Amino acid sequence: MRSQRLQRLKKVFVKSYGCQMNVYDSERMADALAVDGYEQTDSVENADLVVLNTCHIREKAAEKVYSELGRLRTLKQRRAEEGHETRVVVAGCVAQAEGEEILRRAQVVDVVVGPQAYHRLPAMVRAAQKGRVVDTDFPEDDKFAHLPKLERKRVRSRGVSAFLTIQEGCDKFCAFCVVPYTRGAEVSRPVAKVLDEARALADAGVREITLIGQNVNAYHGAGPDGREWGLGQLLHAVAEIEGVARIRYTTSHPNDMDDALIEAHRDLPQLMPYLHLPVQAGSDRILKAMNRKHTGDAYRRIIDKVRRVRPDIALSSDFIVGFPGESDADFDQTMRLVADIGFASAFSFKYSTRPGTPAADDTAQIAEAVKAERLARLQALLEEQRQAFNRGTVGKVVEVLLEKPGRHPGQLGGKSPYLQAVHLDGAGLAVGDIVPVLITAQSSNSLQGEALRGRAGETNAPGDTAAADVA
Repeated sequence: MRSQRLQRLKKVFVKSYGCQMNVYDSERMADALAVDGYEQTDSVENADLVVLNTCHIREKAAEKVYSELGRLRTLKQRRAEEGHETRVVVAGCVAQAEGEEILRRAQVVDVVVGPQAYHRLPAMVRAAQKGRVVDTDFPEDDKFAHLPKLERKRVRSRGVSAFLTIQEGCDKFCAFCVVPYTRGAEVSRPVAKVLDEARALADAGVREITLIGQNVNAYHGAGPDGREWGLGQLLHAVAEIEGVARIRYTTSHPNDMDDALIEAHRDLPQLMPYLHLPVQAGSDRILKAMNRKHTGDAYRRIIDKVRRVRPDIALSSDFIVGFPGESDADFDQTMRLVADIGFASAFSFKYSTRPGTPAADDTAQIAEAVKAERLARLQALLEEQRQAFNRGTVGKVVEVLLEKPGRHPGQLGGKSPYLQAVHLDGAGLAVGDIVPVLITAQSSNSLQGEALRGRAGETNAPGDTAAADVA
């Protein structure tokens, strides 16, 4: 009987592009499709259903989708010749922005679904048996209320770290960004729903939860006390859940870093000393053109406040170079801001036009060669800072959450509190353990360490000269 049931299972391959929000959405789409009898597979060649969950932030990201659809056309034809039916779904922000264009350019596509309607994906896949389907509406009902409850076994299979969406959309309307048009206005999930999902994750063995949103620190969910809760208050509630050892959040806007959130970094040991806070540029003139509504010095003051309450915080940010009208002097101010603050990691990009955004129509576009030269200079400085931060960890003891097998036999890999990848000998240890690790060496993209079995271990901040090194 069991073998007959397994034979009826259809296979779905889900590929996610872009941000952590898409990773979460991909998992929830897989959960919804599981109710309809789809088993997730890592092999696109064996998939009865292929879902591309797309990102529209960068121009190249969208073009990658069309390249992938070209390959899927060949795969779909080959499987049809072998007697297998394959359906293709384009989901996410490219679907939202270019739904009809996708159908025109790619006949291989059966379903186009936006990020606010993916709870209806199973019904859409069924409807696609009769013809191509598009759903890019912004429904009034809460999509999260229509998704299946988290299944313990499925959550456990995904590991000991998990994303949890608490907020979607953005009201900031930065001049370069498509998010308000593809994800809609800011909406925060009710506190009770967030905590229910966090408890389900913890019950399934998740040790680290990352709260995510397009503008996560603008969270203003309805609380059980009838008041709106901010992110700081929500973090305190998540920290009280048994089994949640680590909490992170991303991505944030500087203008929403209120005192309650900053103080949570001081008061909650579960809240990891890592902050991703995009600044985008250092020039006030460019920040105004970007409609960021903060200045370079305002950003510096926020960082000062955070460092006062959590001196060992690892900082990360986003940067755009070559925004329309950016002069050499403007770019120099970005370089100065980076030098002033010092970042443990960062994401940096050349400006690319996104249709429908105000900056796309700006006539003062920067030459590609100039953008490339500036990006190279910025990335060199950011990489120098990243390596210096990692180098400061060598000789220190940090707590590492073990998440997966390492690169070599017998190794385990995990993350430090500062989101650094750490590899170590896994003998006697298991995925899900949080262990004190002496960092012994640094490579280009990770750290090597030695577990301090049987020793309490003193956790030291990278570069903390006041903390004693371990001999």
